Amino acid sequence: MSKVKADDRVVLHYTGKLSDGQVFDSSVNREPLEVKLGEGSLIPGFEKGLLDMAPNEKKTIVIAKEEAYGEKRKELFQTVNKSDLPEDLKVEVNMALMATNADGSEKQLRVAEVNDDNIVIDANHPLAGEDLTFELELVAIK
Repeated sequence: MSKVKADDRVVLHYTGKLSDGQVFDSSVNREPLEVKLGEGSLIPGFEKGLLDMAPNEKKTIVIAKEEAYGEKRKELFQTVNKSDLPEDLKVEVNMALMATNADGSEKQLRVAEVNDDNIVIDANHPLAGEDLTFELELVAIK
């Protein structure tokens, strides 16, 4: 029976959880994920966890934050004056905001702090600083 190796195209179901058990993403109630290993579209720990799996195999892996989205980086926090925001925007801690980069691409931000005159936004990936647990089920190797 074949097993997953580097550069294979695989089809799988997954459920991602935080350390406290909270599910942050899952493919279980939708089409399975199809991805080619080695293209950089998966976090390193996820890709490593798929290696040597056989079709129909299930396993649970724990990925340390260093092999997931890394530590939260302090330089990705920025203070913004409330006067620079739309007047009708009611900001709250953990609220998601979108920013448009100079090249037209968009970046998701999170409100980390709300003060009288300003807010602190966090441009880190939402899962930065988190160890992640994934339940994997390999459907096929293509």
